[in-house]
Amino acid sequence: MLLWYNVCVCETSLEVCRLPSEEGIGYSLAGDITLGGLFPVYIETKYPEAHFRESPKPLQCSGFHIRFYRYLLSMVYAVMEINASKDLLPNVTLGFRLYDSCFNELISLMGATRILSGKKQLVPNYNCNKDIMPLAIVGDSPSKASLPVARILGLYRCPQISYASALPLLSDKLQFPSFLRTIYNGNSEAFAIGKLVKYFNWTWVGIIFSDNDFGWARTQEFTREIETNGGCIAFQEILPVVSSIEAVFRIIDVIKKSSARVIIVYCTIENLISLMEQASFHNITNKVWVGTAGWSITSDFPRKEILITLNGSLAIPIRSGKIPGFKEFLYSIHPSIYPDDIFMKTFWENAFHCVWPGHDLYNNTSSPVLNKDIAWCTGKERLDTIDPNIYDVYNFKFTYKVHNAVFAIAHALHQMNTCVSGKGPFKNGSCANIYNHRPWQLLHYIRRVNFTNTGGERIYFDENGDVPISVDIVNWQLFPNGSNQYVRVGYYDAGSLKGQELDIQQDKILWNGGNNPLHVPLSVCSDPCPQGHRRATIQGQKICCFDCVPCSDGEILNPYDNTECFRCPEDKWPDSRKEKCLPKPIQFLSYQEMLGSSLACVSILFCLVTLSVFSLLIKKHQTPIVKANNRELSYLLLISLMFGFLCSLSFIGRPNLITCMVRQVIFAIIFSICLSVILAKTITVILIFSATNPNSKLTKLVGLRIPVYIVPSCIVIQIALCIFWLAKAPPFVEFNMAAERGSIVLECNEGSTVLFACVLGYMGLLASISLLVAFLARRLPDTFNETKFITFSMLVFASVWVTFIPAYLSTKGKQMVAVEIFAILSSSAGLLVCIFFPKCYIILLHPEMNSKQYITGRYNKNRGL
Repeated sequence: MLLWYNVCVCETSLEVCRLPSEEGIGYSLAGDITLGGLFPVYIETKYPEAHFRESPKPLQCSGFHIRFYRYLLSMVYAVMEINASKDLLPNVTLGFRLYDSCFNELISLMGATRILSGKKQLVPNYNCNKDIMPLAIVGDSPSKASLPVARILGLYRCPQISYASALPLLSDKLQFPSFLRTIYNGNSEAFAIGKLVKYFNWTWVGIIFSDNDFGWARTQEFTREIETNGGCIAFQEILPVVSSIEAVFRIIDVIKKSSARVIIVYCTIENLISLMEQASFHNITNKVWVGTAGWSITSDFPRKEILITLNGSLAIPIRSGKIPGFKEFLYSIHPSIYPDDIFMKTFWENAFHCVWPGHDLYNNTSSPVLNKDIAWCTGKERLDTIDPNIYDVYNFKFTYKVHNAVFAIAHALHQMNTCVSGKGPFKNGSCANIYNHRPWQLLHYIRRVNFTNTGGERIYFDENGDVPISVDIVNWQLFPNGSNQYVRVGYYDAGSLKGQELDIQQDKILWNGGNNPLHVPLSVCSDPCPQGHRRATIQGQKICCFDCVPCSDGEILNPYDNTECFRCPEDKWPDSRKEKCLPKPIQFLSYQEMLGSSLACVSILFCLVTLSVFSLLIKKHQTPIVKANNRELSYLLLISLMFGFLCSLSFIGRPNLITCMVRQVIFAIIFSICLSVILAKTITVILIFSATNPNSKLTKLVGLRIPVYIVPSCIVIQIALCIFWLAKAPPFVEFNMAAERGSIVLECNEGSTVLFACVLGYMGLLASISLLVAFLARRLPDTFNETKFITFSMLVFASVWVTFIPAYLSTKGKQMVAVEIFAILSSSAGLLVCIFFPKCYIILLHPEMNSKQYITGRYNKNRGL
């Protein structure tokens, strides 16, 4: 088991026992408590050739990076802020030991070992600091460098807070128990891109990723995310880490043939440049490229053709943070003010393209000037004249994360320093000594920090030592005048309230090939289905490739699954777009609609005509034409016809229980009266003519007044049938869901169909008997023989009701009611016209014919005489 030693002997007088030493380039500041830091100030490493005949030469670093140097300055500034604060760690001075990791995992591991050992000598598992104990390490930047450092520090539970290592593997607390980071987990970045893709409804996207842990991990996470949201991956192409023109050509061919217009890129910039060059050569400008944090640096793509290809693309760089006073600090630094900062002169040389006399850090070959054109640095150069694209003092991303990491350690130390004995987090409520504690004790506090930084943002770590993802959404815009810029069009912040994590200002986006920000490019395998159509998966294809099949009548598209339709409830019907079920409108034959009002007007009109005929007959009741064939029966028939016309009104309007029970009964009784009266009138004619024949056997029946008994007898039978019908199975109101599509028909259910048929059948029997009797009596010798007209009227009546039956059965809903009303009106009108209009014709137009002689037939005989 490895132990941490506070004191040890690291030097000896025996040369053979001395540990080998390698000069490490660093920047130190003394303090009561010392923090470590690893920053890739230089980004290129030269490996000396090994001959195995002498000790290996140290690795050489080159390629000074001004932006990465700003990370180191951020830690320096944060320590200065903390030391000047009266609220945070008062009376405690922080120091630091900062090493250049050269973007190399080996040099990063050597720097971490030096921090742990105490001096420049590499003494694994020993701490040679007798008075200064390194508490935590901030760094490193690349995940490949943080991995080995985290494994070593995890053995001691020594806290490590990275500001840029996003590899998901580092969240594994079994392998890296003491690793934390102020940058989000890389898988969260894939989650954010997934939300972005979902926002724009891009369901058919391609992925290009580097053949490394970074690319594979994020591609797997993004694939899961987009498939969870119903999208599909059109293609996945691997871009080798080692440049391969064959792989580039293969990927370009796939991009050109694919219908996917959105391409997600999980590649490091150095691998991507060759691919983008070929994309520009092939004029691939109709794609939307979506990149990660590394896309925020425009200088990474030097050729203008590449920038044209990328026009309109999106990226999700880390959100910028505020570091109050840091801009002024960056403009105030000078080698004379910070002589211990061994990197500052190199920064000065690269920023102002000059050379300090005698400056030779790392046998420096990174100076931007040639010997024949040397410009010497004077120290009077002004930092505020540097191009912000080179020395950015406004946008702090990873720089901001470094600042947060230092303050997280400071707040943890502050909590440790203010711990009250007996209430501490350790055994028996004990506290740890800020100047003499175990590394795991500080780790305990760091994992639980929760504070608001100087920029007003809340900082905390989750159970895996990660922070919530917070990224900007930027749009790369190239303007006609040749200028270009990244425009912030939104953000994604997982720490925001639920439902407010993603915010996009779509009107700020300019897409490639057009300037309309609201015209979002489509990236789908199949066009979206029209309203009311469901998706039908094509066999052998991904779910995003489908055919569109219309939903059947009465069905809507499932709002939770667009691959199926479901039927609306019986009382509802789909809207015109088949998106939701709406309550069916209730239909019935009403007075407000044209059909109902027309039938009602016709009914009232015929009733008035019948009343007029009745009035005329009353007025001329003493005339022979009225007296003929029993005027009392004529009066009764006219009154029955008036009520017959009016009874049709009970069929119009909203049905209710009373109208349903009454209307068919009234109709049946009234028409039974009419038919029985007609039968009685016909029999009366036959008996009268039989009385004039002495040999007729019917002469004896004349005195019995049989017609007087026919009417009540027939009516009583019909009333009895109706009473039995109402008592046994009366009609009732019914909501008919199936009569008409898309509506509910409010109608009267006749109850017992058999009893209703019996009532109608009885009327049919009376009509048949009346027709038969009238037909047999049609040739009786008389000038005005009413049986002829009764025969015609009954033929009309029978024709109407015979045609009514199939018409009634073939219609549905309110049309059935209209058919029955029409049958009532037409049959009643037939009786009125055929029986009474001939009488009215004689009374009104030929009064000379309204005489006893004419009716008995003597009028013609007298004229003959």
